[in-house]
Amino acid sequence: MNREVLAKIIDYALVKPNHTKSDIIRACEDVLRLKIGTLCVLPPFVSLVAKKLSGSDARVCAAVAFPFGANPTEIKVKEVQHVIKEGANEIDFVANIPLIKSGEYQLVRRDIEEVVYSAKENGDVIVKVIIETGYLTPDEIILISRMADEAGVDYVKTCTGFGPRGATLDDIRLIKRAIKRAKIKAAGGISTYEKAMAFIKAGASRIGTSHALEILEGESSS
Repeated sequence: MNREVLAKIIDYALVKPNHTKSDIIRACEDVLRLKIGTLCVLPPFVSLVAKKLSGSDARVCAAVAFPFGANPTEIKVKEVQHVIKEGANEIDFVANIPLIKSGEYQLVRRDIEEVVYSAKENGDVIVKVIIETGYLTPDEIILISRMADEAGVDYVKTCTGFGPRGATLDDIRLIKRAIKRAKIKAAGGISTYEKAMAFIKAGASRIGTSHALEILEGESSS
């Protein structure tokens, strides 16, 4: 896969709490220069990114209920509605990890369904749910991925980057076994071209990374 094709399926993530407005503006410039498919940011920067990327093919992704997913469903829905109004056309939201670990699966399903419904009623918005695989057992990964698929998400995403570990190839294989319709976004610790390609080969259709420049420009990264 050449750089141009790979760039289109990269979600370039600047979602650390110390990322500044200047960092976001620079990232927008890099997205336009390298033709990166999507830029993911925290809600305060969505409007800025939408303006900077206006007129290009690049998409604007907002991180919602980040990074623990523990917000009440009603708050997640309000946040989704807000960032869409600000210009987001993709949503990465975190499933309610404490409820998953408590076995409250019906509440988890409702949470996912309502976020998906809220996003879809506001336009052609791509919805990705982050299940934070580092906190889950293999059985939980399969269960929640299947549940998310049935709830209508467009992508099941592995990790926020703030959990106990990054994505693994086994995560991708487990999610792939569970889903029928949704696609897979691999994220968490993907910092080189070789790693990105390994996850794509395993079944990921999107790569989430804060190391987009290193991946696309062939630089090594720790």
